[in-house]
Amino acid sequence: MAIKSLNHAVLFVSDVEVSAQFYCDVLGFERLPFDFPGGAFLRGSASANDHDLGLFQASSPRAGDGAVGLYHLAWEVGTLAEMATTKDRLLAAGALRGMSNHAGTKALYARDPDGIEFEVTWLVPDALLADEFGPGFSATSPLDLDAEIERYGADTPGGPRTDRALMAALMGRISGTP
Repeated sequence: MAIKSLNHAVLFVSDVEVSAQFYCDVLGFERLPFDFPGGAFLRGSASANDHDLGLFQASSPRAGDGAVGLYHLAWEVGTLAEMATTKDRLLAAGALRGMSNHAGTKALYARDPDGIEFEVTWLVPDALLADEFGPGFSATSPLDLDAEIERYGADTPGGPRTDRALMAALMGRISGTP
C-alpha cells in the first residue's frame, strides 16, 4: 500500500454553523449542499474533490493544547498572492498566530473558533526548490511574505511535489548523507 496524499479532514467542533462560516469567510471554502443534521461538508474553492473538510458537532469539549490528538492540518494555496490575501483575512478574523519560512514551504499558522490550529502553506515549485536548501539553510525561520513575493513572484504557481528523487537528494544534503 502506498499513501498518495491526505484527501480530506474531518473535525469535531463546538458549533458547526460558526465553524462553517469561519472556514468559508476566512479561508474561502465553499459549503456543499449535502449537509445532514450535526454536520457540514466544505470544499476548497480551487478543489474538484467531493469535499475537503467535514465539520461535525462535538459531544465533549476540546482537549487542551499538547493533549493526544491532531496538532494541525495544512491547507495549500496556489500562489503567494493567495497567501497574502489569506494572511489579511486571518488578521481581520483575529486568527493568525504565526508565520514561518520552512525553506521548501512558506507557512501561516492560525486557529479556528474552537482553537484548532491549522496551517496555510505555499510549496516552492520543484524547479526552484534546490536553492532553498543551499548554504545557510534553516529548517525554520521567520517568514517575510513580501520578500518571498519579490523573490518568486506573486502569481507563481506553487508545488506540486512530484519529484521524489529531488526531495530525497535534498533531504540527503541537509542530513549529510548522500
